[in-house]
Amino acid sequence: MRRESPRWTALLFLTCVFVAPPSSAQSAREAALDRIVDQVQARYRLPGFAIGVVDNGEVVYRRTSGELVAGEGGKIGPDSLFKIASNTKSMTTATLARLVDAGKLRWDDPVTKYLPDFRMHDDWVTREMQVRDLLIHNSGLRAGAGDLMLWPEPNSFSRADILHGLRYLKPIHSFRSRYDYDNLLYIVAGEVAAAAGGAPYETVLRREVFEPLGLSRCRVGAWDRDAVGDVAQPHAQRQGRFVAVRRDPARIDASTMDPAGGVRCSLNDMTTWVRAWLDPQRSGADGKPWLSPEQRAALWRAQMPMNVSQRQREWSNTHFAAYGYGWRLSDADGVFKVSHTGTLMGMYSLVTLLPDKRSGFVVLINGDAGDARSVFDQMLTQHFTAPGSPRDAAWYMDAIAHEARAPARNRAPDTSARKPVRSGDLAAYLGVYRDPWFGEVRLCGRDRDVQFAARKSPLLTGKIVRVGPRLLVDWDAEEVDTEAWIDFSGAGATATFVMSKVDPDADFSYDYEDLAFARVGDCG
Repeated sequence: MRRESPRWTALLFLTCVFVAPPSSAQSAREAALDRIVDQVQARYRLPGFAIGVVDNGEVVYRRTSGELVAGEGGKIGPDSLFKIASNTKSMTTATLARLVDAGKLRWDDPVTKYLPDFRMHDDWVTREMQVRDLLIHNSGLRAGAGDLMLWPEPNSFSRADILHGLRYLKPIHSFRSRYDYDNLLYIVAGEVAAAAGGAPYETVLRREVFEPLGLSRCRVGAWDRDAVGDVAQPHAQRQGRFVAVRRDPARIDASTMDPAGGVRCSLNDMTTWVRAWLDPQRSGADGKPWLSPEQRAALWRAQMPMNVSQRQREWSNTHFAAYGYGWRLSDADGVFKVSHTGTLMGMYSLVTLLPDKRSGFVVLINGDAGDARSVFDQMLTQHFTAPGSPRDAAWYMDAIAHEARAPARNRAPDTSARKPVRSGDLAAYLGVYRDPWFGEVRLCGRDRDVQFAARKSPLLTGKIVRVGPRLLVDWDAEEVDTEAWIDFSGAGATATFVMSKVDPDADFSYDYEDLAFARVGDCG
């Protein structure tokens, strides 16, 4: 037998150390996570996704699948950019927290200290509104109030339009009395960050969040699609399959809604973001603490109570829910949970942190996928909080399907029997109308039909049709999937109209109920 030299024996030992297979525990964990992802993908057939899991502060699982654009072959990878939508809100609040740490801002400062022209409908609320109030959905406005100035995109509403328009949005509840989700006040918060930070919002966000944490692929504001590359496109379901919608132009412009939902990031960036929150001692790229313990705690302090849903109670034994500064707070199986979702047409995101376990995860999907996101949230959460649960992903997917089949409390009426409305039928109502915050729309003849056309929101164009005794706007753009009733009063020069969602449970961002149009001129 050949005797090995000590040097050769050492080399063999080192080789064994570096090529050793993963531990059985690691392999079992990856297999369990793969089973979750495989079950969800088998049911929902998502166009593409990117998922990352952090355990004890380290990334232990990454999985990407699908295409940037369905059918075009470009594969999604860990550096592919996704819209994170409302997960932007926690980046906006982190930016403000950094400014608080720097002594440039206080949470209880009046908003008018930074934005003297800021006005709410009530003068007392204007005076009392603090920076913190912009972040916790306690304004008294209807959920989604004024969102038609943000969506559908593209539109020509500016941040100045939003600051001016807020004074015309009437509250439906008392200030600070209850939670109702809003986006417009996050636009205001972005403008506060700009004023306190001495630069446009997008610049301040890059300076205070992207650069210190090394989020090198994250984008906000204006950028070149092809120069950046690897950009996932949104998808919606059409006739049972996902198709790309609202594809990006070559030049992506800064958006009015950036502070509320305009950031795009990759999976690698988002797992870095998760790790930054799970490590209280984490330093920025400059070697200094990225955020003080005081401000970290402030962002996760319960500010507004939220209702605990029946699903939360039954699935996770949840006892409390609240909103902090850009984060939703709750408990799951007795474990503190910090999370948020992001939803834009064709793009869904999820970030969940379990701080006491130094664990969390991120899910990015380039398709309309609310049910898939819910199952991922539940299964990946209970992977840490209830690992022995007998319920698998199939159980939750079946439960969601069962909920969908149950009679809805506010089921939308059948509007399929539509009759055209001729311009002569509405002669007393034709003209140019104006709402104080949304601006002008035209109700004028087009061929023989009556066209609804919003001046600043070009996708809100359609024809008026009759459904039984009522009038409805049949939108031209497929992307506008929330139908609206239109109800007239008066006639001629004194004509007015209001609008409302056909389905009361539809997307609240189609805020038709806050519109009140008065006739201001002829079609001409």
